Amino acid sequence: MADLVAPVRVSPLIKFSRWSLLLLGVSYGAIRYSSLSKKENAIREIEAKQKAIREVKLAQEKERLAKEELAELARAAGVEPLP
Repeated sequence: MADLVAPVRVSPLIKFSRWSLLLLGVSYGAIRYSSLSKKENAIREIEAKQKAIREVKLAQEKERLAKEELAELARAAGVEPLP
């Protein structure tokens, strides 16, 4: 095996700066994640309310279209459609 070279000495100021910036980045990310998740939760609540309204409208539209289709089929078959 090759001889290992002694590690390079790094200035304590550089080490401190690296660790400080790492911790600063981690804390910034945690704060940013927290704020974005709060916004996203608010958006999801609004979308859930809108989804319920949209589903009701779609069900009504589907029922209306089904009645129209049955009436059209009855007319095509020569039968008087139900009211």
